[in-house]
Amino acid sequence: MIMTTTETVAGKQITEVKGLVTSSIVQSRHIGKDLLAGLKSVVGGELKSYTEMLEDSKKAVKERLIREAEQLGANAIVGLRFELTAGQNTSELIGYGTAVTIESM
Repeated sequence: MIMTTTETVAGKQITEVKGLVTSSIVQSRHIGKDLLAGLKSVVGGELKSYTEMLEDSKKAVKERLIREAEQLGANAIVGLRFELTAGQNTSELIGYGTAVTIESM
């Protein structure tokens, strides 16, 4: 499955628009990780546990988008976007794009 943030796939022609695909995941933060993150924020640096959580969320959202696009008969997703909302104890990652069929590869 081709996934791109652009509205087209370079060198390929979109032959059919299948429709919007969306996916989201909401995760709660781990209290122990929050304490460590609080300490880390004092000295600065990457919050690796949160980075890992975000990467896991992104992977899950992408897998769900692919599954939904395949159910529509698409072989690509164009205009892919992600939006992240972080609350005090949770984070939500939303992914969306347009499922399309492109000429055979």
